[in-house]
Order: sequence, then C-alpha cells, then structure tokens
Amino acid sequence: MSNRLDLPRRGKRSLRPTYNSEAFGRLSERFARFLGTANFLVYMSVFVLTWVLWNALAPSDLRFDPFPFIFLTLILSLQASYAAPLILLAQNRQADRDRIQSAEDRSRDERNLAATEYLTREIAALREGLGDAATRDFIRGELRELLEELRSKEESDSE
Repeated sequence: MSNRLDLPRRGKRSLRPTYNSEAFGRLSERFARFLGTANFLVYMSVFVLTWVLWNALAPSDLRFDPFPFIFLTLILSLQASYAAPLILLAQNRQADRDRIQSAEDRSRDERNLAATEYLTREIAALREGLGDAATRDFIRGELRELLEELRSKEESDSE
C-alpha cells in the first residue's frame, strides 16, 4: 500500500471500544454534581434504611442479605469505587476550565491596563497641549487689560 497524500488515511481498526471523552466528562460532572446534593443523601439513606429493615424484619425466606449485610456493603463499595474517580475527573475538568478562565482574565486585564495607560498618556498630552493654547479665561483677562489701557489712554488724552 502506498502512502498517497491526496487520499485520506483509513482509520485503524481496533478491538478496543472507543468512547467520546467529552461526553464522558460531561456525564461525570453531572454525576459528581448529583452526588453533592441533598437529594442524593436522602435517596441513599432511604435505600440503605429500606435494605436494612427488609433484611432484618422480613420473614426469613424473603431476606436476601442477612445480618452482616455483606451484599449491601459490596454495593456501597462498588458505588464508592466508581464515584471517587468520576468526582476526580469532574474536578480536573473544572480545574482546566478555571485555568483557561484565569488566563483569559489575565489577558483581558493586560489589555485593559494597556488601554488605561494609553488614555492616561493621551490626557497628559492634551493637558500639556492646553498649557500652550490660549484659554478663554486668559483671552478675557488680556482683553480686560487692553480695555483698561485704552480707557486710561483716553482719560489721559482727554486731560
């Protein structure tokens, strides 16, 4: 088989199952979010209490997990063994999102700082430029002085 660059490569065949890691990550986040709710605690408490009461108070022939409740322990251990990695996966995804958000915040802060510094320099340049320009108050003052000079000249000429 030649390695032609004008044709797409055929996908490798594998016996291993494939999965969408993004979908799996979203599922783990939903699961972790549910584990952190009061509803989960209530549901789990009702489940365990029902299990214990059934296997303690039901007639002997209907009990499926007698007193040390080994099967219940197995189920809870299995649930915990899946919950812990899923919670860690959800935390890692959240940490990645936080890291990206932090980088974007830093970038935005740097742009804002640069814009603020630019505007500060522009305002300083305007103030400096206005120092050289004649302001309205300065012109009025000069005109008043000239008017007073003219009046004093007129008075001195009329005398």
